Amino acid sequence: MAAPDGADRESAAERAYVALREMAMVYRFAPGERLNEGTLAHALNVSRTPLREALNRLVSEGLVVADPGRGFRARPLDVKEVFDLYETRLALECFIAQLACERATSQGLDEIDAYLDESVKAHDSASVDRLVRLDEGFHERVAQLTGNGELARMLSGIDARIHFFRWVDMRGRRATTQAEHRAVLAAIRARNAPKARAVMRDHITRRLDQIVDGIRQGYASLYMGEGPASTDDDRETT
Repeated sequence: MAAPDGADRESAAERAYVALREMAMVYRFAPGERLNEGTLAHALNVSRTPLREALNRLVSEGLVVADPGRGFRARPLDVKEVFDLYETRLALECFIAQLACERATSQGLDEIDAYLDESVKAHDSASVDRLVRLDEGFHERVAQLTGNGELARMLSGIDARIHFFRWVDMRGRRATTQAEHRAVLAAIRARNAPKARAVMRDHITRRLDQIVDGIRQGYASLYMGEGPASTDDDRETT
């Protein structure tokens, strides 16, 4: 078999990255599990080189852990890490809400209004994972209102790492997120930065005991073979 050229290898690495990122986001691998590169390469129909490129990329994003001399393993369910991520998200999204008050266009706001209307239609029949992706879609669209691509990329990276915990949390909060999203958007439309920051803060804030409880529920869900779906049909694009 001829060696793949650079473009083919890059394509294979990208395909592996997309698939493995999704699997890592929803804890398809058990926390701390050592990843079998041979099995993964076969399952994803790629060679070891692009597979390792994808895995190293996920290491840099905090979704996979490198084990020097021994390969890679799945990230653990770590209370401190998850709390740090929520704390970082809180600071980032409060700033995003403030900046959106200054920079949002009427068209951008109207598009998010339409997005929320569509979200409401899907709400009653949607799976929990679908609701999480709709929630992520709202927040990432608000970030796009700032016109700052780096803020949007930072938020997307955090979202990937807390996706599983939002799935756990959403199961008990299905009825509240829509109203909170509407309140955030109304404050941004009114150009009321203090209000937008305050509403966003209330929407995101989680105490450490809530994080601990969420991780306990997450362990229980994984033990029972439950977890967020990872199908293309449930994937929300932004």
